[in-house]
Amino acid sequence: MDIQGMDEKKRLQVLIAAVNQEVNTLAEKMGVETDAIIVNQCDHFAYETYGHKGRVIRCFSMAERGVGLNRNTALMRADKELCLFSDEDIVFYTGYEKIVCRAFDEIKDADVITFNFKVDPSRATYVNQSEKRIRWYNYGRYPTFAVAARTESLRRANVSFSLLFGGGARYSNGEDSLFLHDCLKKGLHLYARTEEIGEEVYRESTWFKGYDEKFFTDRGVLYHYLYGALAKIFSLRFLYAHRGEMLKEKSFGEAYRLMKQGIREGKNRN
Repeated sequence: MDIQGMDEKKRLQVLIAAVNQEVNTLAEKMGVETDAIIVNQCDHFAYETYGHKGRVIRCFSMAERGVGLNRNTALMRADKELCLFSDEDIVFYTGYEKIVCRAFDEIKDADVITFNFKVDPSRATYVNQSEKRIRWYNYGRYPTFAVAARTESLRRANVSFSLLFGGGARYSNGEDSLFLHDCLKKGLHLYARTEEIGEEVYRESTWFKGYDEKFFTDRGVLYHYLYGALAKIFSLRFLYAHRGEMLKEKSFGEAYRLMKQGIREGKNRN
């Protein structure tokens, strides 16, 4: 499809992961200005569509759980040139559509671009200070809601979200890092941009219950999938870097033992 001169209004679609939300008011609440697909995990199945600011909002309600399943459901149905992943607790700034489209126009070889969002300091894992390529050594910091992509690039590379990791899945988090890991593995070009296009409304995590046994074991499983034979080395690096924050109730040795247990569990799943 020739996209040169394409109407900007037809280019971008927001893919929103939601849980027990009122879908008919969610687009307004989030400041959505583009077409969007909302996948709402709730207690029933339904499909509906409505207009919002001259755009089309398609809503899929489903009873299954798991953020990876949620995002894949939306991605399978995406039908615009560009997609922007999002969560129900994001509020977009006016004009985000032009910013995202301009970034892809300026970086011709970009398949995936991450943007800045204002977040609570306790959740601030990254800030893009300059435009740069995202490589193997710095891809693990970005939440999914910061990610935009060329839809066809993801399809061509056959990239999707893990069903094992993230809220509602067996292992508590990490689906975002695994997604970017797979994008790099498939040869896609990833970039970071400095524009801030929205903010996260702070809420209590639905999966984080403290730095307990499950946290460290799950992290070990994740590191097996991310780093393979280097998982133990990266586990030591992770624990050392976060020792002041995470090792108040467990010793370094205890946490490392749990991560190694998770690495073994990950190997046994292969």
